[in-house]
Amino acid sequence: MFSKGQIVFGVLFFIVFAVIIGFTYRKDLKLHKRFYSGSIWILIAFIAFILLIAAIKFFFK
Repeated sequence: MFSKGQIVFGVLFFIVFAVIIGFTYRKDLKLHKRFYSGSIWILIAFIAFILLIAAIKFFFK
């Protein structure tokens, strides 16, 4: 079990980390659009591949 201090630290760490990541992403948004414009298709292909593996496992169990 976590102590109250550990829980407070974890929550504060998560909030600060999320804010810093958000600011960093907003700062680099122009570069992301320029260099990673087609990366959504890689993500879609990866998810489709995982679903295909799960479907094969389900049907050929």
